Amino acid sequence: MNADGISHVKTPEVVRGIYMSQCVAGAPQLRAGLVKFVEDSSLNAIVVDIKDFSGGIAFPTNDPLLSKNVSHECGAYDMKDFVASLHQKGIYVVGRITVFQDPTYTKQHPTEAVQSSKGGVWKNNGGLSFVDVGAKPFWDYIVRLSQVSYAQMGFDELNFDYIRYPSDGPLSEAVYTHSKDKTRTEALEEFYKYLHAELQPSGSEIGTNAPVISADMFGMVSSHSDDLGIGQVLESAFPHFDYIYPMIYPSHYPKGFDGYQNVNAHSSDIVYNESKAAAERAVAAGYAASKIRPWLQSFDYPVAYTPAMVKGEIDAAKRGGLDSYVFWDAANKYLSLKQVLQ
Repeated sequence: MNADGISHVKTPEVVRGIYMSQCVAGAPQLRAGLVKFVEDSSLNAIVVDIKDFSGGIAFPTNDPLLSKNVSHECGAYDMKDFVASLHQKGIYVVGRITVFQDPTYTKQHPTEAVQSSKGGVWKNNGGLSFVDVGAKPFWDYIVRLSQVSYAQMGFDELNFDYIRYPSDGPLSEAVYTHSKDKTRTEALEEFYKYLHAELQPSGSEIGTNAPVISADMFGMVSSHSDDLGIGQVLESAFPHFDYIYPMIYPSHYPKGFDGYQNVNAHSSDIVYNESKAAAERAVAAGYAASKIRPWLQSFDYPVAYTPAMVKGEIDAAKRGGLDSYVFWDAANKYLSLKQVLQ
């Protein structure tokens, strides 16, 4: 326990969890239902937003670098107490930080944003802006948010999402003024190295006085050796993070992937193939297969994901060599997963 009364839960050998948005974290009645689901099932972890797609921070803070970006839309004013209450139940708490997609930060620091060749700040199809991967003042902002989340809020693990270049929108118009002299993979790996050095400095004891850190990556990094146009390559991330979470949502794979014209009809096949590929690459790089924790699908898109499909994903990941998993449902309902696990 540190001077602020913060203690942490040791990382379970096998992590099985669900995602909780910062809006639900800020609604005690809604979050209570998810917590009870975890308590009453084989799950042992919850991934809670620290900073979501909007860039808004989920908890109040007086830190001068962060306070102006606290969300006024969603968030938990009692986040510290909420995390502590999860610890009392033995639940491992992962804090999710959306990184380079950050409309809140780019509004305040437009020169650090990805620029448009047509003028102004570039935006994707959803109207959301990105920070240029090479904008180093933003790196310090992410480091500070991470430090506060671990030491003052009590999050056990920090999970970094959107550590990538944009993937949709008018990509040909995107101008990268801060990272133009490097390949996308090189620019991202420079960020990984900095994050690792700042959050897990030499001599620190991970999980005791330094956070466990992990990275979300596109699911197809598991079976692709190129950077998918967004800079993400498994091997470049392995040395700098404790765990990698490939987002193996079958619905997000293109028609024809692995020869499947209807990917949703082959959800367990895709999860098996991708899990096996990621596990094998981790082992080939000198790491345990357990370094891979896949995100799996429990949301209806573009078809209803039935309990049988969800159970098939869990079984497929295990057959592929992976025991840990976390499930995503942006609506935080997990209707099919609940039928499988309860």
